[in-house]
Amino acid sequence: MSPVSRIKSAPDDPNGIVRRYAANSPFRSATAEELVNEDNPFRRPVRPHDLGFLDYGTPLTADRALRLSGLLGHRMLRTVHDADQLFVRAGGDDHPSAADAEAFHSLDNRVLALRAGQVLENHLFHWLGEEHTPPEGGPDAVTRHVQGVLEERRARPGRALDVARSCRHRTEAATFALVQLTAARPAVQSAVSRGLLGDYGTAHAALRGLLLDDLRDRADRTPHYRALLAGAELSPEPYAYWQFLLGSSLAGANHLHSVARDRARLGEFLGAWVHHRLDEAVTAAAYAEVFQDAFGDEGAAYFTGVRPLTGEGVAELTGALLGPLVARFGADAALSFHRGFEDARRLAALSDEDLAVQLDWADRLDEYKVKAEKLDALISENGIEVDLETFVESHEETSTTHVHDDHRLVVVEVGQMHFWNNVGHMIPMEEGDKLLIPAERLHGSMVRSGTCTYHQPVISEELLGQV
Repeated sequence: MSPVSRIKSAPDDPNGIVRRYAANSPFRSATAEELVNEDNPFRRPVRPHDLGFLDYGTPLTADRALRLSGLLGHRMLRTVHDADQLFVRAGGDDHPSAADAEAFHSLDNRVLALRAGQVLENHLFHWLGEEHTPPEGGPDAVTRHVQGVLEERRARPGRALDVARSCRHRTEAATFALVQLTAARPAVQSAVSRGLLGDYGTAHAALRGLLLDDLRDRADRTPHYRALLAGAELSPEPYAYWQFLLGSSLAGANHLHSVARDRARLGEFLGAWVHHRLDEAVTAAAYAEVFQDAFGDEGAAYFTGVRPLTGEGVAELTGALLGPLVARFGADAALSFHRGFEDARRLAALSDEDLAVQLDWADRLDEYKVKAEKLDALISENGIEVDLETFVESHEETSTTHVHDDHRLVVVEVGQMHFWNNVGHMIPMEEGDKLLIPAERLHGSMVRSGTCTYHQPVISEELLGQV
């Protein structure tokens, strides 16, 4: 019997396609024992039950890119891209990962992944095409633009890194920031590897060597990457911290894989790859500072070993990549490169802001508990009607990490629960405890008592502005 559940849907129903793909067993919701997953790279909790009310047939807009459908969509799209990647399970046929590995590698899953991937890419990335402004001046203008972004990013590597340095709980902030790198850096390496496949030497004689140099550099720094994780007492196993990956952290590498897989988008792939190189170069020193402050010097060489990029160097790289393409395809090749670069830049900016806001919220939970008390009192004392969801859950019932599309309170009426938003950081909530969870903030929970009843009042922007 196939491990993939059969869900009947119209052939062109995008939501049916996504739900059918997500019915595969590795996507099932997480249990209490699966908050961290160090021995099963095929296990990818998604919250399939939420897909019943999410619409993947309508593309996200830029202001909605961090919504729940975006988080779950990027989880599924990462698995689409990984369907043809090599992952080795932890043990023999009796190991718990064996069944998930079989389902993950099944022909049905790989076929469904191809269809779901098209739906997910349109839903997740359509907004990127809304603001493309082609540079005037052809390849030279593209090169100047890349140099300008390099200089701009050198001056301001990222707000998230500034927030991480200013957090009261710097080790926790550094841990969460490092976990986000596990979503991107290994995936970029495999995406670059895709570009090596094919017989294109006469069309672009320099490309294979440039990609190989990048791949060797990443492979040479792998021991330092592992040392960095070890210094933070984190596992190097792939997707061990799947539940703590922000959707925006998955997005950049998902985009790079999407343009690498679609061979008609070679220019976009090269543009996106150059931005990833640029982003890693300009943030290396700041990352090293954040992690050395939190974990010591272990693994610092992972960042000090990043190849620096000068204005002259990035111009040379851009010219080497673009030259053969422009010679063959003219100005369209430069436009394609620019599109890939700009899409990657916008996704990196989104990720930086998302991480900054998440770190700031997690660092100030005590303040959000106070805000929750004030909001609850305001609602009660003034008889304000708000939308409300109530949950009654049993012992160890677990909520796979997720986000809400609106601001919510968590108000525990009966029982106890654990709330979490970071690796190894359980926040106990007892009867009467309250917490404000802003829209788009990643979190999860688990019931600690026999049963737990809790409420989630929905808080409007107007109401939130009163506390």
